[in-house]
Amino acid sequence: MSNTIAAREAELIEEFEVFDNWLDRYQYLIDLGRELPEFPESERLESDKVSGCQSQVWLQARADGDRVVFRAISDAAIVSGLIAVLMRLYSDAPAGDIAKDSASFVSALGLDNHLSPSRANGLYAMLERIRGLAQSISDAA
Repeated sequence: MSNTIAAREAELIEEFEVFDNWLDRYQYLIDLGRELPEFPESERLESDKVSGCQSQVWLQARADGDRVVFRAISDAAIVSGLIAVLMRLYSDAPAGDIAKDSASFVSALGLDNHLSPSRANGLYAMLERIRGLAQSISDAA
C-alpha cells in the first residue's frame, strides 16, 4: 500500500477507471466490502456507531504512533464497499493528513453523482467521523 493518502487515492481512481459503467462499479464496491476483515458482533458497540448513516455502521480508531488505524463494518453491501474504500485511503495514514484531507476521491470516482442521497449522506457522515477521530488523535500526540 502506498504511503500517502494522495498516492492511495490515485491507485483507487485507476482501479475504478477500468469499469465502463456504474453497475460494474457498484459490483466492485460490493466485492471490496466483502473483503473487510472480521468485525465480531461483540465488538459492534453503540458508542462506535456512526450517526447519519441509514444503514448501521460501526467505526473504531486507534493510534499507532502518529498514524491512525481504523476498523469498520456495515450491515449493508454497498456501504461496506464504501467503508473498504475509506479504510484503504485512511487506515494507517498520519492523523494530521487524515484530518485535513479534502476527500477529493468522492468526485474523482463519481460517487457524488451516483450514490443515492441517503448513501451520500452516510459517506459524508463516515468521512466526518474519520476526520474527527484523526483530529483527536493528532491533538493528543
